[in-house]
Formats: sequence, C-alpha cells, structure tokens
Amino acid sequence: MKDKIKISVVEYLNSTPFVYGLLNSTYLNADDVQIDLDIPSVCAKKLINETVDIGLVPVAIIPQLKEHYLLTDYCIGAVGKVNSVLLLSNVPLKDIKIILLDFHSRTSVALTRILASKLWNISPEWKNTDECFIKSICNETAGLVIGDRALVIKDDYKYCYDLSEEWLTLTGLPFVFACWVANKKLSKNFTSAFVQAIQFGMKNKQKVIDEIVKSGKYSFDVDGYLNHYIQFDLDEEKRKGLGLFFNYLKDLPSIPQK
Repeated sequence: MKDKIKISVVEYLNSTPFVYGLLNSTYLNADDVQIDLDIPSVCAKKLINETVDIGLVPVAIIPQLKEHYLLTDYCIGAVGKVNSVLLLSNVPLKDIKIILLDFHSRTSVALTRILASKLWNISPEWKNTDECFIKSICNETAGLVIGDRALVIKDDYKYCYDLSEEWLTLTGLPFVFACWVANKKLSKNFTSAFVQAIQFGMKNKQKVIDEIVKSGKYSFDVDGYLNHYIQFDLDEEKRKGLGLFFNYLKDLPSIPQK
C-alpha cells in the first residue's frame, strides 16, 4: 500500500473554496490523500517538521524549509484591506506599550513587527499568547488578531489597524498571507491533479459562498469578504510583494525574552 499524500489546510473562512475543491472534485482520489484542517501556525509546524507533504501555509515559514515548491497560482492575499488581519487597540499607535501576538499566526506576527519598525515608528513589548489572549487587549495593551475571530470582534475596539492596508501604505504592493507549498518534489501526475482540484474549488467559489451565507453561521458579510477583500490569484504584483516581505524578514531580529 502506497503512502498517502498528507495535506494541511488552514481552517478559516478564506480557505473554504480550496477545501471544497480538495473534497469535492474528482481529480484527487480520497484513498490517496489525508487532509488536516489546522490553524495557520500548526500548518506551518507540520510542513517544517515534514509530518505533511503540502500545506496552505503562512508565507513567513517558506525560507525555513529545506526545500519548497509553490504548487499553484492561488494564494490567500489582499490588495489593501483584508479585514481579518488586524491590530486592535483602545489607544492610538503612539500610546501602545505592549502588543499581544496571536498564537495562530506566523506571517502576521512578522508583518506586525515590520510595520512597527518601518511605518509606525513604535517599539512596543512583544508578547506571545495562548487561547484567551483577546480578553487582555485593554488600556495600552494592543493585540494582533487574525482569521475569523478578527472579523467578529473588529468593531469592539476604538482603533483597528488593517495590516494589509498598512503594508500597501508602506510598499505600494499587495500582501500574500499564505500559499500552497510542498516540502518535497511530488510526481507530475499528483501535482497536476492537485492543481486541478484547487482550480475546481475556485470555479465553484460563488456556490461555496452562497452555501455559507445560507447556513447563517456568520454574522458578517461573507460574500463581501471572500469576493472583495480576499484575493486568491497569485499574480505578478503579489509575487513582488512576497519578495519584498522575504527581504524584510532577513533583517527582522528575534523577539527579546523579557
């Protein structure tokens, strides 16, 4: 019996068209693949540790891989506001003393630190977090919050800084949060089938959106989020933005332990 190809996918609203394609197209044989739904930081860890072969992973971990292969021309990206990667605060940037870093994240943590240095000109204390950190966002303590939770709570704070919008201000370029990456060379047949499955999901994106809206699971504008804020095409401008982000990553120091 041949080994299954293991795939880790971010379990967020923005990945649902991809998941639909993987689970519902006829291109991949269900007996040949194992699909895990994870938070972004776990997707990253699994790909780095080689417990999976493919991941929809935070782009910040790509330089850490021994080898990597971008499998599709699709991504999770944005041009300007993304609405789900936010620095939330009750005080303006200049008054923030502590920033809590969402434990779901790797790329957005790095992006926040880049923006603090190169755009906001602030030097807060950085704190890693666990499950209950959002309750600690108060006074001069701000918090990086990503994913579906950010969409739900973004209006609960006096100040909301959209990191993708801030990146556009800094660079004039789109931002890429996650890509489909393999940590080893896969067969041409499997890679082709995988790409076609992802394409199938994207072709059915509106059907997926309509089903989610009909379910009533979310209180915010799902259609607006997936059709206007999230950009799925990994085009040339996004690749430029990704390259610049990698350059900034090289100069990013480790977080001091306090």
